[in-house]
Amino acid sequence: MATRHSRSAARLMMAPAVVLLLGWMLVPLTMTLWFSFRKYLPLRGGDLGFVGFENYGRFLSSSSFWPAVQTTLVIVGGVLIVSVVLGILLALLLDQPIWGQGVVRILVIAPFFVMPTVSALVWKNMFMDPVNGILAHLWRFFGAEPVQWLSQASIPSIIMIVSWQWLPFATLILLTAIQSLDSEQLEAAEMDGAPPLKRFAYIILPHLARAITIVILIQTIFLLSIFAEIFVTTGGAFGTRTLTYLIFQRVLENQNVGLGSAGGVYAIILANIVALFLMRIVGRNLDA
Repeated sequence: MATRHSRSAARLMMAPAVVLLLGWMLVPLTMTLWFSFRKYLPLRGGDLGFVGFENYGRFLSSSSFWPAVQTTLVIVGGVLIVSVVLGILLALLLDQPIWGQGVVRILVIAPFFVMPTVSALVWKNMFMDPVNGILAHLWRFFGAEPVQWLSQASIPSIIMIVSWQWLPFATLILLTAIQSLDSEQLEAAEMDGAPPLKRFAYIILPHLARAITIVILIQTIFLLSIFAEIFVTTGGAFGTRTLTYLIFQRVLENQNVGLGSAGGVYAIILANIVALFLMRIVGRNLDA
């Protein structure tokens, strides 16, 4: 049992890390709030003074704001659906005793360690190029006209690229959950004559509920700030401009730090709304 002295010593040793983490989070947040209330144009006069909520009103009333929010949610939702569904299928496959299982697992995990920029470049030039891409050659092999992926199917292309990178994460979490399942339940159901689909629906899937909600929560937190894949592939064109990319355009391309900072505050609010919604779902499943 910890004594008062040991608890005080533990707090004292943790204090530098806590202060560092608080500074790491609070300083950028404070600066974002400060600039959001000011008209700051670095190359056009610098700090032009306090403007109140003008930046917030301009950003919210912009014709690009709600489409960017919608695009963000569509991409996040699409990636979650693809990664969870395929993650379950891959986890079930990897749980089977197959030859070269270790090598297969390494190959499945590998995309998670590829940087988003590199991943987007590979997909853009090697797979989705309408002239020399692998998918273009595949289309021609079957006698079809190659698809201009990044212009004709821009949103599905982004979802495909991001899903490829996040699929290993979902697969690992779900595979761990499947391996923790009591095999006696499956054996008993099999002996009772339950077909594979019913064993999956009534035993495996309910057991995966917690793992699925954790995957959804963690991935959503990171996917709401998706940027690199869009910057490398479409540059925000063809309806792929997310809220993060819109903020980037306001700050760097338009050189309006105040307006971009207001957008950053909106992004924080959106992330917290989504996180609170997901936490309710996660909490309900974890308490079940």
